[in-house]
Amino acid sequence: MNTLIKLIALCALTISLLVSSNASATTFTFTAIPDEDESQLRTRFEKVALYLEQKLGVKVKYVPVKSYSAAVTAFRNNQVQLAWFGGLSGVQARRLVPGSQAIAQGYEDQFFKSYFIAHHSTNLTMTDSFPDINQKTFTFGSKGSTSGRLMPQYYIEQYLQKKPQQAFKRVGFSGDHSRTIAQVQSGVYQVGAVNYKVWETALARGKIDTNKVSVIWETPAYPDYQWTIRAGVDTEFGKGFADKVQAVLLNMNDPELLNSFPRSSFVNATNKDFEPVLTVAKKIGLID
Repeated sequence: MNTLIKLIALCALTISLLVSSNASATTFTFTAIPDEDESQLRTRFEKVALYLEQKLGVKVKYVPVKSYSAAVTAFRNNQVQLAWFGGLSGVQARRLVPGSQAIAQGYEDQFFKSYFIAHHSTNLTMTDSFPDINQKTFTFGSKGSTSGRLMPQYYIEQYLQKKPQQAFKRVGFSGDHSRTIAQVQSGVYQVGAVNYKVWETALARGKIDTNKVSVIWETPAYPDYQWTIRAGVDTEFGKGFADKVQAVLLNMNDPELLNSFPRSSFVNATNKDFEPVLTVAKKIGLID
């Protein structure tokens, strides 16, 4: 009888150790929309991964993706449990995985904006009213970008009363904001729409020749980037894990980390904050 009890106890201990080992081996993965040059994104988010790992006490890995749609797909398929999305990609991801929640946004993301930029050859300059860009060549950023496509297209249609394909001689999609700036600066496109944060960061780093390209209009404010966590993380990583991730993001105060976004701080976010993005996406036909 004592031998049987010892065997049962040994089996129980073995199972406990296996469960514990598997739990500790579980990696919390996250991604981010590729809105800038890939090397810059890797530098930023590998530092974020290290920060999260230290604060959460679990192994954390950043998973780069090649497109906005790939970020949404990775989230849908549970290849990542957390993502730094734009307004539109976040809305799309949460619709695909019900129960997922926006948990944090940059302070500046509450009132984000897009810049319309133009090559000097257009002779267009900064204006408070919507610029005369009819029949110019025009490039958006990624097709899934809030600041590089969704909101600029909305204002183009509002003011010009035409779809972009009718309003412009040629329409392009650069893929990310850094390439949009480069394409307009080089004259490949006469006008483009860009995330104002990427523009200002590139300008501060001396990467923009303002003799060749300049801002000609800025959109009204709208909600944009946010951290979204996938439904089910508490089951996978333990009760209260989603709340812990949110607290860690909101308490991120390392100036180097914040400057890499660049954001002054992170503040609370909810799904409801991004209802205006959903409304606009439906209005211009990007979401049914």
